Amino acid sequence: MAHLILTLIGEDRPGLVQSVAEVVSAHAGNWERSQLAHLAGQFAGLVEVGVDNDQADDLVAALRGLEGLEVTLRTGRATEAPPPARRIVLDLVGNDRLGIVADVTSALAARGANIERLETTTEEAPMAGGSIFRARVEASVVDRAELADLTQALEDLAGELMVDLEVTDADPDSLL
Repeated sequence: MAHLILTLIGEDRPGLVQSVAEVVSAHAGNWERSQLAHLAGQFAGLVEVGVDNDQADDLVAALRGLEGLEVTLRTGRATEAPPPARRIVLDLVGNDRLGIVADVTSALAARGANIERLETTTEEAPMAGGSIFRARVEASVVDRAELADLTQALEDLAGELMVDLEVTDADPDSLL
């Protein structure tokens, strides 16, 4: 069985996801996980598909044949089990400004956190003008020392950025 990681980008239109799903199904593929989004009039998606090795090339060719859709492919592989990690969720809200994502992700990376999911949005600030930035980060940290250091660094950064920041433990029953 092949595990395909597909990146799909094209102009958004009704029925686009259905077209992709029909191609996957027609090639006996199993749509396992995905993240799909509408961004600035464009469709962008990441899809993991499990498919028999003898169907993989035909599936990819059929997807690349869909009109107006760019498809890139990576082949997933079995990996060793990762070390036990504590999963955290970081919620951030504040005035939008240049570099905020770079600052937060730098603090995470410097302390060994692995970002598993990052979602960001901006919206108009009610009655204040300007934009409000919101971010939700799901990350994993391998040991307690890194977690404590990371939490302190994020709290310090929140003060510098003048944002509200909440770090919660996504695995309250974790052994760490």
